[in-house]
Amino acid sequence: MITIGLTGSIGMGKSTVAAMFADQGVPVFDADAAVHRLQGPGGALIPAIEAAFPGTTGPDGVDRARLGAAVFGNDAAMQRLEAIVHPAVGAERAAFLEANAAAPLVVFDIPLLFETGGEQRVDKIVVVSAAHDVQRDRVLARPGQSPDRFAAILARQTPDSEKRARADFVIATDVPIEETRSAVDAVIACLLRSRGE
Repeated sequence: MITIGLTGSIGMGKSTVAAMFADQGVPVFDADAAVHRLQGPGGALIPAIEAAFPGTTGPDGVDRARLGAAVFGNDAAMQRLEAIVHPAVGAERAAFLEANAAAPLVVFDIPLLFETGGEQRVDKIVVVSAAHDVQRDRVLARPGQSPDRFAAILARQTPDSEKRARADFVIATDVPIEETRSAVDAVIACLLRSRGE
């Protein structure tokens, strides 16, 4: 099995590319979706998060605004939260690998791949990228986004140029969608060839 780390900065089209891999039959593990499930209504992490950060959960799971306020700008609190979340996501990842043990390729959709050292746990890295103005327009079209918020998010992420430099493959999403789809197909074909298939 070849494990692929799929990443890209906010607004680059990573979710679209992940869906294209899935459409081609490649199993995709969505780290963000796993976190949302674990922190959602009845989620396995609710009791531990409530114990560590009282008042941040309710019937709908984690109150993201309250939890964000409890950890934002507080390194010790953030580390406490990560100590709860990361092992649980790791267990989900292990279960995903076990369930897809026969697959030749699997994708780990991890927004903060480089920021968390995740690149060391995958065989190949695919970075999704687009021109800065395209990225900016996409992000600012989202509800609740502003230029200041966009700038703050970018400041916490590894720069796109560095991600591209460290990638095994770069997939552009500021081109016609069929070109992006063809690039995904080419990555899959290349990796299957490398396995001798």
